[in-house]
Amino acid sequence: MPDTVDLLAEYDRFERDGGWLDVERDVVSVTGPDAGRYLQGQLSQDVVAMVGRSAWSLLLQPTGKVDAWFRVSRRSDVDYVIDVDAGFGDAVVARLRRFLLRTKAEIGEPERRRFTAVRRPPSELVLDAQAEAREQGAPDRVGGPVVGPGVTGSDTMHVDGPKVIGAEPTGPDLVAVSPESFERYRIAHGVPAMGAELTADTIPAEAGQWLIAASVSFTKGCYTGQELVARIDSRGGNVPRPVRLLRFDGVPMPVVGGEIRSGDAVVGHVTSTTPWLAPHQPALALAPVARSVEVGATVEVQTETGAAVATVVEPPFVGDGSR
Repeated sequence: MPDTVDLLAEYDRFERDGGWLDVERDVVSVTGPDAGRYLQGQLSQDVVAMVGRSAWSLLLQPTGKVDAWFRVSRRSDVDYVIDVDAGFGDAVVARLRRFLLRTKAEIGEPERRRFTAVRRPPSELVLDAQAEAREQGAPDRVGGPVVGPGVTGSDTMHVDGPKVIGAEPTGPDLVAVSPESFERYRIAHGVPAMGAELTADTIPAEAGQWLIAASVSFTKGCYTGQELVARIDSRGGNVPRPVRLLRFDGVPMPVVGGEIRSGDAVVGHVTSTTPWLAPHQPALALAPVARSVEVGATVEVQTETGAAVATVVEPPFVGDGSR
């Protein structure tokens, strides 16, 4: 891991000017005459309406809780590709094959592939794309990922907006950054990760209404797990344990699994962390927290050196990179 000074300089530049990182993801193919029809009944996204493009989607349990969150790409009406966080391809294959009865579709074995994740600096194109997203009900997150990676081609994903911005993964002003910077950016913008914020116990809306807006079609037909998603949406998205962003004062380092307390009650456990770099880039954490703990509240969190106070803040957390 880079030392604190180097990581601070790198992250300030990344936040301000953008950058890129090679990452690994698991890729699963779904092919055959019934591929589109089958996925339409399994995924939250309207995959049949996707023509030569990609979108984010949820794969849910019959109860409506999360099996996986991933990007799905339609190459043709008989050829779809799913890419998911590394390590979760087997789970996606097992879940999709579970209901594959009398269906002319083949679920391929997962393959580990390298992608280039790109975060471009704020630009007129990004602002235009996000204005379009706002018209569709997605929140305004200028300069940060509305939902995580988008796609250009098969091996490039972008994290700077709700849809593809530009055709090339890199440019003359974009530099490679460390995994630590990309992880900090993910946490600071409240983007959930499989196995951390997203588990088999997660209700989709707990990860944020922006994720629902980007990953769920409310105009397509039925799909597995739809009832819970629709019911919570109709009730205003009120969920038991929304994922919250925690900002720490001072230099304590929160630990994954650390208890979060409000008064005498345990209200959650930390799922992702990133360390203190400077006063303008404090330690941050993500955690599903009881809905009674609202934005602006302070909580006590277990850290490497004992309990510390953290404030619940609304993502994205953007530091002042000019310092």
